[in-house]
Amino acid sequence: MLHSVCLLALALAEEQTRGILPEELVKSRPTVAAPAATKPKYQAVERPVASMRAPSSARQVGVTIWRLRPAAASDPGARILVQEEGNSTEWAPERVPANANLRQGDRVRLSIESPDSGYLYVIDRERYADGKRGEPYLIFPTTHTRNGENQVTAGKLIDLPGQEDRPNYFTLRQSRPDQAGEELTVLLTSQPIAGLVIGPKALALTEQQVSQWERDWGTGKTETFELAGGAGKTWTRAEQQAAASGTRLLTQDDPPPQTIYRVAAKPGEPVLVKVSLRYLKR
Repeated sequence: MLHSVCLLALALAEEQTRGILPEELVKSRPTVAAPAATKPKYQAVERPVASMRAPSSARQVGVTIWRLRPAAASDPGARILVQEEGNSTEWAPERVPANANLRQGDRVRLSIESPDSGYLYVIDRERYADGKRGEPYLIFPTTHTRNGENQVTAGKLIDLPGQEDRPNYFTLRQSRPDQAGEELTVLLTSQPIAGLVIGPKALALTEQQVSQWERDWGTGKTETFELAGGAGKTWTRAEQQAAASGTRLLTQDDPPPQTIYRVAAKPGEPVLVKVSLRYLKR
């Protein structure tokens, strides 16, 4: 019995570290003159879904959560300039895994990438200890970030908030003692969602709207993969430029997303994934 259990554990470990399933997202980026010396390797957060083995049976979304810390002189790569009370200070964005526990007061940013062309929407709502959720707000797109432009394509990186936004980070604050975290719904559609009138601030959505989208587009099985050795890596100039200019695309040689979500969905169908920002329990 013990021998069988060990073999199963070894097989699962091998399956989780193959790093072949999430490569499709990176392969969709523009090519470079020479192929990358090493390919990114991902580890499955849970056992992969057998029915999603074929690339044609699943779609992908790349998400990187950045936690800001004061920049040090020895930090490689790019920094983000934060303006507070008339002063400018440099902060270094660091990658954290999607299941990381965050603290009150942490400053975070998000980068989102899609291998498919379409339109990106991000909804935020509070999540409480009893499983209930707060009111949903559409935090992207807004006219305050990228003038409301929310088109995505392979290699294009979307930063939230935008680097030009003030503030250009989210500060994590609990609105009440039982708030366990934030639930972000990342939604990719092939066409713009009709009826949404965006402005400079987050748009309040109705529970009925979001529930309908979740019923229609959020029923597919989802796999989650984390970049091996990615946590703790700092923001690179390539990522900074790709998210800032709108014209500089990430190539296959640039850093891949920290977390990749594979969703059981056919080409052209909307993709809906949930990203949790969890508060560290006191």
